[in-house]
Amino acid sequence: MMFVRTIDRIGLAVINGCSRLGDFGLFGWDAIVTLFTTRLKVKKVFFQMSYIGIGSVGIVFLVGVAIGAVLALQSYIGLERFGSTQFIGPIVFLSMTREFGPVFTALMVIGRAGSAMTAELGSMRISEQIDALQTLCIDPVQYLVVPRVLASTIIVPFLSIFCSFFGIVAGYVTAVYMLNINAETYMEAIRSHAEMSDITNGLIKAVIFGFLLSLIATYKGYITRGGAKGLGIATTQSVVFANVTIILADYVLTSLMFTK
Repeated sequence: MMFVRTIDRIGLAVINGCSRLGDFGLFGWDAIVTLFTTRLKVKKVFFQMSYIGIGSVGIVFLVGVAIGAVLALQSYIGLERFGSTQFIGPIVFLSMTREFGPVFTALMVIGRAGSAMTAELGSMRISEQIDALQTLCIDPVQYLVVPRVLASTIIVPFLSIFCSFFGIVAGYVTAVYMLNINAETYMEAIRSHAEMSDITNGLIKAVIFGFLLSLIATYKGYITRGGAKGLGIATTQSVVFANVTIILADYVLTSLMFTK
């Protein structure tokens, strides 16, 4: 009997998970259709771009500088043992543009702006403001969801560029002024090994990450139930699910972009 109950619980969990995933997919499809079939709230898009982008520059700067400096130090520790410290530059450049720039930017935006999206929409749901919009014949998806999703999709790639740039500069400063690597050798190695695809692949990742994180954040806020407690749960789930989704999506995208 215990074995049967365990199987029942597992089956119920799988069914509930598939149901929630389906609801999320329909929510995302509704947002995309609404974007292309209704009038865009341009002012709200720019407002959200300012909130997500300008408000996140500081933390993106700090994270980019820290990651770039650490990459230079750790690369030196490994490469110095093989006499290949001249490759620190390409390692920092490729790591920041292809991987750490987009991923850490998305994670920081989730923590700062994504959680705020969920909390804002969730509070509107439990206070029946979204229901009031529907009563006034205002589409909540058009008015609340689409501007946030579009703004995040547009602005996260720019934040990723800033993060990568700050990281590369911090790596240069660390390598040249702390590790005594020749500056010309450092830059020449980057010019020799870097390709335009390294930058474009990172930007493609950032666009997809911006779309996913904002869609998850708005979805969890939009379906919030259960008052203040439910709002807290929804915000926590939003951050956790978005972080996990970004990590998994990063692996999938990296695999698709991988070329020998």
